[in-house]
Amino acid sequence: MPAQPRAWQRMLSGRRLDLLDPTPMDIEIEDIAHGLAFVARWNGQTLGDFPYSVAEHSLLVETLYTRMNPNAPVKWRLAALLHDAPEYVIGDMISPVKAAVGPSYGELDDRLTAAIHIRFGLPAKLPVAVKKAIKRADKISAFLEATQIAGFSTVEAGKFFGTPKPDLTTGLEITLRPPAEVRRDFTQRHEALLKEL
Repeated sequence: MPAQPRAWQRMLSGRRLDLLDPTPMDIEIEDIAHGLAFVARWNGQTLGDFPYSVAEHSLLVETLYTRMNPNAPVKWRLAALLHDAPEYVIGDMISPVKAAVGPSYGELDDRLTAAIHIRFGLPAKLPVAVKKAIKRADKISAFLEATQIAGFSTVEAGKFFGTPKPDLTTGLEITLRPPAEVRRDFTQRHEALLKEL
């Protein structure tokens, strides 16, 4: 009988994360922050001297979610920060590629999300209303990214992501930064939210 193919990845923390059967005990925020800080959104097709990372995007989504839901419990703000956390090991695929890959990508993402959520005290599966609210913040983030650093016109971005109300985006300017800075800020934001729980 042929040997089972290796499905785990060694993380910098020393953990071995089984991608097909992830467990909460093998998940560390330092690994997530490091991985996300080095994963480029938009397949790296953004302006500037540094890639726009998933970690930076996640910080923006949490900011937007909080602006849109100022009375939301801290646990849902934490969920917003971690909404793309599985990408620290499976990377970021643009939507057309995800659709082409099919349901197996979504299943892998769901398993990793559940383990990450449990690790940090969140329900394995978010309530539908919370997931939709985070998705709305995610789409506004995508609009800002598209128009500020990915070369989209406002009209074009509006067709794909919807045009946000100006009061939600006031003062939100995307600045591309070195991955080490973004990794630090993501980790610190995660710690701050955990302390508020």
